[in-house]
Amino acid sequence: MNNSDIRCISVAGCVLLVLVRLSIGWQLLYEGLWKFSTQQTAKPWTAEPYLKNAQGPFRDYFRSLTGDPDDLRDLDYDTIEARWTGWAERFKKHYGLDETQSKMLDLMLKGPQEFARKLEQLPPGVKFSRGLAKAIKYDPKRKMLVVDGKRHLTPREKRDLLKLVNFDETKDSLEDVKDPVVKAYIDTVQKIYLMQSRLSFLEKAKATLQGDPKLAGKINEKEKGTIDEKTLGQIEFYKDRLKRFEENLKKARTEYDQEHLDYDWKEIQKLRSELVGPIRKLESDLKWQAEKLLTTSQLAKGPLPPEMTAIRDIDLKTMWTLTIVGALLLAGLFTRVAALAGAFLITQFYLAYPPFPGYPQPPGPEHSLIVNKNFIEIMILLAMVFLPTGRWFGLDALFSDWFSGKKKPDDRA
Repeated sequence: MNNSDIRCISVAGCVLLVLVRLSIGWQLLYEGLWKFSTQQTAKPWTAEPYLKNAQGPFRDYFRSLTGDPDDLRDLDYDTIEARWTGWAERFKKHYGLDETQSKMLDLMLKGPQEFARKLEQLPPGVKFSRGLAKAIKYDPKRKMLVVDGKRHLTPREKRDLLKLVNFDETKDSLEDVKDPVVKAYIDTVQKIYLMQSRLSFLEKAKATLQGDPKLAGKINEKEKGTIDEKTLGQIEFYKDRLKRFEENLKKARTEYDQEHLDYDWKEIQKLRSELVGPIRKLESDLKWQAEKLLTTSQLAKGPLPPEMTAIRDIDLKTMWTLTIVGALLLAGLFTRVAALAGAFLITQFYLAYPPFPGYPQPPGPEHSLIVNKNFIEIMILLAMVFLPTGRWFGLDALFSDWFSGKKKPDDRA
């Protein structure tokens, strides 16, 4: 221990400061390692919820770090299609899927180009109308009844196809049909309808986001080409509420305003969860079904690495900074630099949810005004920038002695 340091701080004070440094170092190191350990679990840690719910004067900045603070990309079909397609290509490359596996994955994701069943001939007089011809056709060369894989048959179109041979499923029985050609046609229509009724994952997402009037809304036409009334869907309603919330947040001045906004924000988050939940469930099911295609040797390659998104970049930087800073503080190596880096990191945590007057505080038993646990830890780390705790106890002492050691003069006769 340097004598000049002892004149300023007592030995007991030096020991306690070293213990404080070791305590903070251990806390940061353990936090970083724990976050890394969760990455291979079903619920990997991410800073996304913390950043999305940021408050205070820097709210917009911290929320923007997530790349999609309101999950609007999960409500846009084109974005979903691009994301899932990109994931499928990375999945194929990572696990080295063979041709059969790749085709099966593509079918799960996008569905087939067409659904076809063998049919020797159409019954005499059967001719598809222009409307039906958009969804179904008969290929005489292949002797196949073919349904467009992207169009699909509706229940009404199925009934119209059966009416062409005067067959009503609600009244008639296939066993009572005597003509073998007509019977084969009815049987083929029924089976191909069941076959094509199973939607791919992208088709399910499209049906949810664009086909469900409750979510996407609908336009009621009074006359052809004339809009009588537009029903607002929940997706547009969600976007509208977000817009109004942001406008009201900027105008909030009183505690009453803030309480009203807090209630409004909880309602918006509930709506967000209801809208985004089904899409994320579909995405989870897609990945689960894709893993079932893998062999034992392919599974041994480990999980597919997450795509490098904005929030993934933030997560990695946070985990590595916590781990490295914690390890350096514990070892007493480059202590002052590590303390400064740790103070900078924790300042980000503090500013994302600052205990400032007039701003909502995170739920929990802690009640703070200006000063909270993060603030206290920042002050301690900044104090360590100006204290040589690494030279008192740590690897910095070895480096200090090595660099400050004087070269012995040569012995001359």
